[in-house]
Amino acid sequence: MLDLRPVGYVIGLLVVILGAMMVFPLLVDLYDGRGEWPVFLESAVFTILVGGLLSLSCANGVKEGLSIRQTFLLTTLVWVALPLFGAVPLMLGATELRFVDAFFEAMSGLTTTGSTVISGLDDLPRGLLLWRGILQWLGGIGIIVVAMVFLPELRVGGMQIFRSEAFDTMGKILPRAQAIAKQISLIYVTLTLMCMIVYLMLGMQGFDALVHALTTMSTGGFSNYDASFGTFSGPAEYAASVFMIIAALPFVRYVQLINGHAEPLFRDSQIRVFLVLILLLVAVTSSVLVYVFPHHPEQAFREALFNITSIISGTGYASVDYMGWGSFLIMVFFFIGLIGGCAGSTACSVKIFRYQLLFSAIRVQIQRIRSPHGIFVPRFEGRAVSADVLSSVISFFMFFVVTLGIVAWMLALTGLDFVTSVSGAATAVANIGPGLGPVIGPAGNFSTLNDPAKWILSAAMLIGRLELMAVYAILTVRFWRA
Repeated sequence: MLDLRPVGYVIGLLVVILGAMMVFPLLVDLYDGRGEWPVFLESAVFTILVGGLLSLSCANGVKEGLSIRQTFLLTTLVWVALPLFGAVPLMLGATELRFVDAFFEAMSGLTTTGSTVISGLDDLPRGLLLWRGILQWLGGIGIIVVAMVFLPELRVGGMQIFRSEAFDTMGKILPRAQAIAKQISLIYVTLTLMCMIVYLMLGMQGFDALVHALTTMSTGGFSNYDASFGTFSGPAEYAASVFMIIAALPFVRYVQLINGHAEPLFRDSQIRVFLVLILLLVAVTSSVLVYVFPHHPEQAFREALFNITSIISGTGYASVDYMGWGSFLIMVFFFIGLIGGCAGSTACSVKIFRYQLLFSAIRVQIQRIRSPHGIFVPRFEGRAVSADVLSSVISFFMFFVVTLGIVAWMLALTGLDFVTSVSGAATAVANIGPGLGPVIGPAGNFSTLNDPAKWILSAAMLIGRLELMAVYAILTVRFWRA
């Protein structure tokens, strides 16, 4: 019989933390005098009370570590429970969203997807805007810990290749998570403050600098304005691009850096491939904008750099409506969203290392065909890659494509057109943010979608953020019988 008490205990604590974070938007609304602060007071009391009772009721079952099955369950249920409570202020506040819309918005925030169902952001109370930013910021740091601690332990999607780098101590997941989270939190907070200071220096107002720093470092993409980052076109786009790139790099390298080991940061093949890929994509995009569209070279480079970085990192900001850049660049934006950043970062989607492992396996297979008697071994950063890692990665790619197809098909059944269905599925499963087309493209949002489509996309965001198999595993009969 699976003991659910350790899972409930941890979830309860995290719900309490979420409720405590509601104090910050409460104080902002209280300062502004708009009368919205009781919403966050009621939400905080309710959330802390439920989370505290859950944690206390499960405290007698806490052990030093979690079993593998408990870890699978915890990893998934956390990303279900937190959006449920994160949606409460959105239903009670000025937006007065229906439950499906509030849950969609909270799920999009905590998974750092960045898709939104809210229009009129410019006129919302600042407390609600800050709450959206806090949801993404918490989701960003949360997914780093999950990617460095839980997914390698669960052997999900080839992540086990990073077990030694995540300070692996098999069987002691919670103590290890606490040790890593302390260092990660310090780095994450420091980088967020640096981002905010830079935004302030470039002319942003204090509140805008704070919220956009939260959503930049989390690669989330929620903005305070319907025009997204287009409100701050200019030098701020360069700054945002730099911090989005920083957020999309492996945070374990920053941990090693502050511990006096700088070499791994510069030798990481993921980082090199990611940066080179961005440079190539920016060069191609800016060239098209200069020679095909009437763009000034500096404007072309700035808009290309910002929007390419935003999509490939899964942040989802938009400074322009790139749907007007022609079909070639539209397809570029679609496919780079399916690449993603580095493992162990706040970025999402497939991740660079999986493509590296896949291409290494393909290259070895071609060599074996040409030289049947030769011995060829796939390698990653100079190390031989085991068969179970390759199998895990290939399975991930298969599940990713199948999931994307099923979600697109289900969206089409709700009555959405082809472009909206396919790009909606891609943006949800890869946690990108904006889709394509006039409905969910960079100039639109998800508010006009029907309720079944919003539930499907909410589930897809959860599945994609937890690397597919972490969710699929608990849906099998064998998982519950084991």
